[in-house]
Amino acid sequence: MRLIFVNRYFHPDHSATSQMLTELAFGLAARGHEVEVVTSRLRYDDPAARLAATETVRGVHVTRAWTSRFGRANLIGRAVDYLTFYLSAALALWRIARRGDVVIAKTDPPMLSVMAGPVAWVRGARRVNWLQDLFPEVAEQSGVRLPRIAYRALRFLRDRSLRGADMNVAIGERMAERLEGLGVPGARRAVIQNWADGQLIQPVPRAGNRLRAEWGLGDAFVVGYSGNLGRAHDHATMIDAIGRLRDLGTVRWLFIGGGAGLEALRRDAAARGFDTVAFKPYQPRDLLALGLSVADVHLVSLHPGLEGLIVPSKYYGIAAAGRPAIFIGDGDGEIARLIARTDGGLAVPAGDGAALALAIRELAAAPERGQRMGASSRRAFEREFDREIAVGRWEALLRQVAATTRG
Repeated sequence: MRLIFVNRYFHPDHSATSQMLTELAFGLAARGHEVEVVTSRLRYDDPAARLAATETVRGVHVTRAWTSRFGRANLIGRAVDYLTFYLSAALALWRIARRGDVVIAKTDPPMLSVMAGPVAWVRGARRVNWLQDLFPEVAEQSGVRLPRIAYRALRFLRDRSLRGADMNVAIGERMAERLEGLGVPGARRAVIQNWADGQLIQPVPRAGNRLRAEWGLGDAFVVGYSGNLGRAHDHATMIDAIGRLRDLGTVRWLFIGGGAGLEALRRDAAARGFDTVAFKPYQPRDLLALGLSVADVHLVSLHPGLEGLIVPSKYYGIAAAGRPAIFIGDGDGEIARLIARTDGGLAVPAGDGAALALAIRELAAAPERGQRMGASSRRAFEREFDREIAVGRWEALLRQVAATTRG
């Protein structure tokens, strides 16, 4: 197959959408497919970076389109960055795509399928939407203020791009249910969850984890959060639980990563004098297994209004590390369902700091229970969510799409 992926970030960038795309593109190229990527010259984690316009990496040919560089500081600048990428990527895709190719558009920037779909159609290529989120509903739920007519226009364009695609890949069952509600036929939607690399991330025993000693955690029961803590996540429940457990000397809280929510939590913890909380920056990739294995239990959070629009992908790394998770959010949410099905942790309602504190107190008092949940999570990961399993699912789906007769 000849496959063309379109997304704003790609290797060597380490943002979430880039990591998923990079691992899938490299995996499919290693299986003998011709893989192209249309992306930008930017790095999410390094705005000053200047990446090459074209290069071949591990068998993947990369075309990096020019974009403006206003950054994420304000909404207008971000919109201009999006617009320039849409235009530059459309031109690049027009030059590259040809009849019989399969074009896979991700969702960074939002509404990317609205641009990529028509270009692919005119060039005679199959069209696949890889949905990491559903926009504009995410913007609405996050409080982005736009006129109602603008939201209606965005939904109209988005829905046409979904219904016109040969396939729409959701990353969770709740998201697939949303697609059904939007009128996407069953034959044009599929579910392939995100994943983690089970070779890179493996369980590290407490006694063998040097980071516990380096970070002064000793024998404490560590409640961890790893990754972005942003506006989609509920940090208020966490700070409430921290306060309720501040006098329980055996419990420590460790936050690794960044995001607006994490900065707010850091300020709240400092203002209240909480001395059981530690903050660490994002860790290098080669320390990922150690960093995830430091915690005895991990927190995963999502505001209930965003269920079916976003799936917190950090859960798969937690499961790979053989650790249990406590999900803070909708009890019937994607991760809550997954945790219940695999016996990989617990779920508490968003806003219920008392329930979160109680769950942590119980796990700290009976650590063997959390260890059993963590082992169950790792077994489920090896069955369902390892990288090679995901690449195989994608390969099978793309073969099916490539074999269909274009309507």
